[in-house]
Amino acid sequence: MTTLAPLHFVSVDDYLAKEDGADIRHEYIDGQLYAMTGASRNHGLIVGNLYALLHPLLRGTPCQLFASDMKVRLRINHQDIFYYPDLLLSCDKNDRATYYCSQPCLLVEVLSDSAARIDRREKLWAYQSIPSLQEYLLVSQTAREVQTHRRKRDWAPETFTNGPLRLECLDVEVPLDVIYEDVPAL
Repeated sequence: MTTLAPLHFVSVDDYLAKEDGADIRHEYIDGQLYAMTGASRNHGLIVGNLYALLHPLLRGTPCQLFASDMKVRLRINHQDIFYYPDLLLSCDKNDRATYYCSQPCLLVEVLSDSAARIDRREKLWAYQSIPSLQEYLLVSQTAREVQTHRRKRDWAPETFTNGPLRLECLDVEVPLDVIYEDVPAL
């Protein structure tokens, strides 16, 4: 019989301290760390395009937009979880912790081959537990396709391949041409 080595438990405080300035980022699930992989060129372009479109719309509002480096904190079944969404929008003026947000209204993940299953299942399920979250977007980097999951539609998926999609959190339309600007072969 094989005995598995016990996993090393990392406290939330130790995790947050280690992530500050770390060369490799980690997501955190109930005391366990999971290293993040690097992003592709298309991934970076898509996140940058969304950020460039949305950020100017936030001036004079309580909303703050973060690309890739801000964690979202969840607490599910007495477990602390920290993920790094590709884009995070929080409009709650009290959601101002130094290293994470816990009350986002919009989360975006740009799908990659290595993480798409986690983004589509684990994170979709986990993000639904955030009371403030209105929308979760899954953006393909290999096809011109954005899938939205909205609280008001009971998280049922809607897929957009042509016309603009409406971000209800900001009450703004986002053209797919802008999301995929300069992304080769899409």
